[in-house]
Amino acid sequence: MEDAVARTTDWLCNVAAPLWSTRGRTASGLFAERMTLAGEPDDSYFRTFVQARHVFSFCAIGRLGWHGPWRELAGETVETLLARARRPDGFFVHKLDAGANQLDPRADLYDQAFVLFALGTAGAALDREGYFDAAEDLLDTIERQWSHPAGGFTEGEIVDPRVRRQNPHMHLFEAAQALFDGSTRARFGNLSRSIAALASERMIDPVTGALLEYFNEDFTPAPGTEGTIAEPGHCFEWAWLFERLARRGWEPGTGISDRLVAFARGTGIDPERGVAINEVLTDGTVHDAKARLWPQTERIKAAAARLRRTGAPEEAAEAVAAVAGLEKYYDVTTPGLWRDKLCLDGSWLEELAPGSSLYHISCAYLELAEGA
Repeated sequence: MEDAVARTTDWLCNVAAPLWSTRGRTASGLFAERMTLAGEPDDSYFRTFVQARHVFSFCAIGRLGWHGPWRELAGETVETLLARARRPDGFFVHKLDAGANQLDPRADLYDQAFVLFALGTAGAALDREGYFDAAEDLLDTIERQWSHPAGGFTEGEIVDPRVRRQNPHMHLFEAAQALFDGSTRARFGNLSRSIAALASERMIDPVTGALLEYFNEDFTPAPGTEGTIAEPGHCFEWAWLFERLARRGWEPGTGISDRLVAFARGTGIDPERGVAINEVLTDGTVHDAKARLWPQTERIKAAAARLRRTGAPEEAAEAVAAVAGLEKYYDVTTPGLWRDKLCLDGSWLEELAPGSSLYHISCAYLELAEGA
């Protein structure tokens, strides 16, 4: 375990951070959306949620000991988002261009969740109380415009409103935890607990303990196969969030984590490739055997959080195995970049390296280091 912590921290601080803070940076205060595997940034567009994720990444990298200008980088990006990405109605737009001009003005719940997350993370890391005020303003807008009578929130102007999803609610849960941790404002703690209750009552299959992905407008499972899809990565991610909430005294969290992890480990790990796969059904049938990078990071986070609680050797072994699975994705020509999609036959999809993955990696490595 100690070797895994040292190795992952070294890679993040001494390999990835120097690349993404230089070649992965624009003059307008934005981070690269994605890079070629040769390390050339693509400036076609810059999604708001990716910028917010980069804010978290560099705050986490700074927390792990990087001596580069993480404070300046994170702060500049937050200020750019506040000044350039916010609409008159209070929502944040979906995309900017390389000059930080609005490119796609639509508002989406997923994007708003990550803006809240960035404000909470940077507010704490940079000691800027005003970021928590900005988060309250955005939450006012979300609650006023998008509160749903069946619980949770509608998802904005991009996705089909007839299909409700757990995913943006999960990231609101994550954001609320970060905001409460940084500010101790009761409103954020209340939001965190309300989403936890919604998930435990409506999003988790009572028979298998699996987290469901898609729902009707009343938060009952979507019809047909769609309503039985579960992503092991999201099961791990929610387990991690429930472990965190349990540490703050929400007693049901550990039992929910136990069931989520048991399902994900029992159905969602491919022993041949050593990775967590994309999708299964609640009966354990494999639905998508490809393996993206991000589920590997959630596997790490769940194991590290559970190790912190239980001290169990099997959780340490699981964390080490998950790190080994993730490191397969780093076999590229430019150190500090990664592949994203591993196919069943062991080949990789040829595509640019997504900057959004740095958030997953840095969050996993921070959890690993602080939970060891």
